[in-house]
Amino acid sequence: MSTTTIRDSIRSFVVDSFFVDEFADDDGFLRSGIVDSMGMLQLVTFLQERFGIEIRDDELVPENLDSLARATAFVERKLARRTG
Repeated sequence: MSTTTIRDSIRSFVVDSFFVDEFADDDGFLRSGIVDSMGMLQLVTFLQERFGIEIRDDELVPENLDSLARATAFVERKLARRTG
């Protein structure tokens, strides 16, 4: 799955679920108020279901999930480990 496909899928989820459409790839979801703490749980559930990955508790950190760019890179790493 390409980076663009992953990115676009996550962006569409955020836009549709949280009613925002103007945000940069590097905007922090929590810091910018795009997603709240309950929304982060929805995002995690979406990522697991959409991409067939398991996200462990110790992976629930801002470095992995707090922006479109970070979430995309995180999913790519998880998928690469699964297939590699």
